[in-house]
Amino acid sequence: MEFDAVLLAPRRAESIAKGYWRDRTINDDLDACLAGCPDKIALTAVRLETNATRRFTYREVATLADRIAVGLARLGVGRNDVVAMQLPNWWQFSLLYLACSRIGAVLNPLMPIFRERELSFMLKHGEAKVMIVPKTFRNFDHEAMMRGLMPSLPSLRRLIVVDGGGADDFDALLAVPEWEKEPDAQSILTSSRPEPDDITQLIYTSGTTGEPKGVMHSANTLMANIIPYAQRLKLGADDIVLMASPMAHQTGFMYGLMMPIMLKASAVLQDVWEPARAADLIRTEKATFTMASTPFLTDLTRTVAESGKPVPSLRTFLCAGAPIPGPLVEQAQAGLGAKIVSAWGMTENGAVTLINLDDDDRLASTTDGCPLPGVEVKVVDADGRSLPAGETGKLLVRACSNFGGYLKRPQWNGTDPEGWFDSGDLAYITPAGYIRISGRSKDVIIRGGENIPVVEVEALLYKHPAVAQVAIVAYPDERLGERACAVVVPKAGETIDFAGMTEFLKAHKLAIQYIPEKLIVRDAMPATPSGKIQKFRLRDMLKAGEL
Repeated sequence: MEFDAVLLAPRRAESIAKGYWRDRTINDDLDACLAGCPDKIALTAVRLETNATRRFTYREVATLADRIAVGLARLGVGRNDVVAMQLPNWWQFSLLYLACSRIGAVLNPLMPIFRERELSFMLKHGEAKVMIVPKTFRNFDHEAMMRGLMPSLPSLRRLIVVDGGGADDFDALLAVPEWEKEPDAQSILTSSRPEPDDITQLIYTSGTTGEPKGVMHSANTLMANIIPYAQRLKLGADDIVLMASPMAHQTGFMYGLMMPIMLKASAVLQDVWEPARAADLIRTEKATFTMASTPFLTDLTRTVAESGKPVPSLRTFLCAGAPIPGPLVEQAQAGLGAKIVSAWGMTENGAVTLINLDDDDRLASTTDGCPLPGVEVKVVDADGRSLPAGETGKLLVRACSNFGGYLKRPQWNGTDPEGWFDSGDLAYITPAGYIRISGRSKDVIIRGGENIPVVEVEALLYKHPAVAQVAIVAYPDERLGERACAVVVPKAGETIDFAGMTEFLKAHKLAIQYIPEKLIVRDAMPATPSGKIQKFRLRDMLKAGEL
């Protein structure tokens, strides 16, 4: 596979000179763990459907990574070949990435929710040579789906099935035979190790282009983000990271898989989100840190409060993906006893901004943090001119962790010759240098020429005692162009109507023009597996008259 990561070479010299790129790969960090703490528990993987828990020391992780790597090589996988994988947060996910890194293969993690339409495009576009799936997950037969797809995927040579039990079984092919003891194993493991600028991860993200985009990352770009991220959060070898966010998303991949190894820390993986089980795992495993989106924080806070069982080991909960309502920050800090940290980032560059641990707690609900070392941000108008503090415009990012480009689509890279990447988000910068995301550039509602501050209206409605979730979306209007609709999921046992919403917003002195002109009450929001509300689906449903 040829990777056209054209954004890497132009910034290599500066990134090395400034110390942002360390010229290491995950192999170097795993080798350091094997040398320095071989018998420390590296990974605890919990499968809720089977109630199974499996633990690995760093010695066992390294041995198994080598074993799977040689097994993949036996199947014809080599340097720059793409290994696709549609697994939940199982131990096989972590070990497969480490194994691919041993032989210079590129891992393509795919969300378990993807079906034929998404997979057909991604596997063809990425030219995946091997695909690994669970036999079944959450009552869906992934093996049967892939058997049906394989005839239409000319690059796909082999399907491997976790818990398959047949000729393509993961254990039989990769995890049980002691491939690492074969005479040529060391030659295989040393001859194809990747360089720090080689592509190590191909991960797809949706956007405004009409098809998913294949984001290419190297070890240097990923690690250039993880190191300052961990430093700002004061994470180290003594930490235990709970990861329930999908590892097929950047959150889980970078901070649940890679970061613990880079820190010589420990990871605990949860494959299905159940807040009661998450709380139990924090207590039993003594987890100190986790990262997830706002619904996860809401669920965990409520569960701990209702159970009356504290989670004393948890020091930090980093919440990203959507603004955190102020009342939730207060409730979470009181109930969990942890610092709530807001952040913003993208698949293309990892976490870009986050607040500091010693920042005023109010910043978690009023900002999305300040840039990490090696990151610059600026807000510009439609003509590309920088805007002063407090004015909303397009958010541009120039980061040492910026991706290498979109696979086979360099025309979409969105990066100018000076290295500024157009995030597609609207934001403003505070006088103190913190950013606040105010919406997507396609999300903005312009009512009669007036921009409606969507995030601020949503933040107010989150204070309403009956509101559990809210999303403000646009619907077309012949005279004004757009009007605003509030879609609300009420709290259990609570109700809200249009008149009550309007009076509530008026009481908070919101400008009349900003008050939504329609209210729709639903039992649930369309959302991604990581909990982000899918506003585009709400907009489409409004246009189609389905709401």
